[in-house]
Amino acid sequence: MKRMIIFPVIVLYMAAFSWSVWQYQHPKPISSDQSKLLPTRIKQVRSAQSPDELTDWIRQAKRNHETISIAGLQHSQGGHTYLADTTVLDMTNYDMILDYAPKQRRITVQSGVTWAEIQQRIQPDGLAIQVMQSQNIFTVGGALSVNVHGRDIRYGSLLDTVESFRLLNADGHIVNVSRTEHPDLFRLVPGGYGLFGVILDVTFKLTEDEWYTEQTIALDYREYPTYFQQRVLDDADVRMHIGRISVAPDGFFKEMYVTNYRKTDRTIPIEDEPLKQETIIALPKALLGLSRYSEFGKNQLWSFQKSYFLKQSGTFQSRNNVMRSDSAFMDYTSPSRTELLQEYFVPVESFVPYIDQLRSILTTEELNVLNITIRYVERDESAVLSYAKQDMFALVWLINTETDAASIRLTKRIVQKLINATLDHHGSYYLPYYPFATRAQFQQAYPKAASFQAAKQQYDPEAIFMNQFYIDYFK
Repeated sequence: MKRMIIFPVIVLYMAAFSWSVWQYQHPKPISSDQSKLLPTRIKQVRSAQSPDELTDWIRQAKRNHETISIAGLQHSQGGHTYLADTTVLDMTNYDMILDYAPKQRRITVQSGVTWAEIQQRIQPDGLAIQVMQSQNIFTVGGALSVNVHGRDIRYGSLLDTVESFRLLNADGHIVNVSRTEHPDLFRLVPGGYGLFGVILDVTFKLTEDEWYTEQTIALDYREYPTYFQQRVLDDADVRMHIGRISVAPDGFFKEMYVTNYRKTDRTIPIEDEPLKQETIIALPKALLGLSRYSEFGKNQLWSFQKSYFLKQSGTFQSRNNVMRSDSAFMDYTSPSRTELLQEYFVPVESFVPYIDQLRSILTTEELNVLNITIRYVERDESAVLSYAKQDMFALVWLINTETDAASIRLTKRIVQKLINATLDHHGSYYLPYYPFATRAQFQQAYPKAASFQAAKQQYDPEAIFMNQFYIDYFK
């Protein structure tokens, strides 16, 4: 009798041992994002090649009650592209240009195509992109999933430029989505962070490539709202605009300089202008490195940037080249530190008191802020999770922090103060970044979050498409 009991116990023990050995030899892959703060063991990564493959994978996940996360270049920093034990769809090789009609100023691309690849295709025809990030390294699908905005002050978010897209939904069906077909999905998927399906391809409008003259001026922050309204927004020739405010000890949250890109009638054929490549970045990159560790470095970086852009005034640039910022300038690796982005939106008329409140917070708190750029976003509530409920200034922050738990807790506490200040002025914050915000802050900034969640449950009741962002703020 004892032998009969011992034998199955031995079999079970050996099976468990074999499974442990197999797991050791075949560890689950780890997924993360550019911040490297949320490394997570996932089930597997699958690189997308065709719609049929993707459809099969979604239907298989549905049958097996598994979850899917969708990833591009993974510059979102809050777990938007992965979840523990999920299958991550890597869309970066799903990158064909499907249709291009230059006379109609229209292009259809698969979601893994980058803005740089589109620029290479359309620039010889004198065309340019309407809305994209300030850098052209990102995928179209990722950009639409976070509903980006850019430097162009004559358009709103990326969604404004989109005519339609095809979506692979949780049932494994492909649907065409536009303002007239599945209009609810047209408002949910952009800024929906991959929670409603796989964006297969996107059709969007292009615009003319234009010659701009660069114009940079220095001013006091209190002058900025009036200057922007009268000299930028009311001047139809100003097509693009970006501001910078000092985070250096000299002029801290007081000094500014702004750059306008004005349309000009330069007669040189713009299609003959080559797309610029990486320029000499050694000095600014070295100064940025110095600014990470010293107040002296911050002063030097600010002085260099301001003088450099002031000297650029009067130079000519094509629209395409304005939208080709050097990505290598921001490259950063460190074993013990990381750099995080935050972005806060505040109504134009609240800018001055808002800056005063930020300065008050940061003179009593230690937050290593390296850079803040300022853009303009026109009111746009097309997306359910819209960040621009009225005309807003967007402040994009670059923050350097140590990666140990105590440092992240400190950064989180300070960032929550900054978010509260933003909410005090009826502003909001951008969702693609590290999840410092509390649920209460999220719900205040995004009052339509409940309807977004209800739609998620309607379109994906089995929660096939899932990520850490949804767990953090909806579960």
